[in-house]
Amino acid sequence: MFITFEGPDGSGKTLQMKPTAEFLRKEGYDVYLAREPGGTSIGDQVREILMKMGNTSMLPRAETLLFCAARAQLVEEIIQPHLEMGEIVLLDRYADSTLAYQGYGHENDIGLIKKVLAFATGGLMPDITFLFDLEAEIGLRRRQKGGGEWNRMDAYQLQYHNRVRQGYLEMAKEEPNRWVILDANQKPTMVQSDIKSSLLLYLSNLS
Repeated sequence: MFITFEGPDGSGKTLQMKPTAEFLRKEGYDVYLAREPGGTSIGDQVREILMKMGNTSMLPRAETLLFCAARAQLVEEIIQPHLEMGEIVLLDRYADSTLAYQGYGHENDIGLIKKVLAFATGGLMPDITFLFDLEAEIGLRRRQKGGGEWNRMDAYQLQYHNRVRQGYLEMAKEEPNRWVILDANQKPTMVQSDIKSSLLLYLSNLS
């Protein structure tokens, strides 16, 4: 099974990765965790280019293609092999991030980006995508207070981040069977409880 975590910056999705993996392991599943961009030697080098604050002149088209290049490497080297071994792959961001940020955020051609994504991923789609929904302004304040990595993309204007959030909600509306929308403004324990409930329901339907 392939599970992805998506959401605006500061939504808390990364915080939920380890407890979700621990829960699934207690249920008897082998779980592999990964993140985007990165997760491979080549992908980590691409990540450095993408996130570097000094690369402010990067064009949205270049940004899109770099994310897709790192993703293609991750799918081939990591995700597919672990899925073939029967493991659950839990991934922090995937193709939907490119649609949200480089598509809706930069107001680029969504249809064209979908074609590039299909090529980069080989058509691999998640079974479940959790959307950690949060107002963009709240998420950015969390990022600033958290003391973590503040990168080039975090520094985009608030209007950009608002478009990203609306893009996520639009995608979830289009594919309600794949997406699970979580209220990321709750306490982390409540968010984790919602994740567990959704996963137990999904897994019970498979058996």
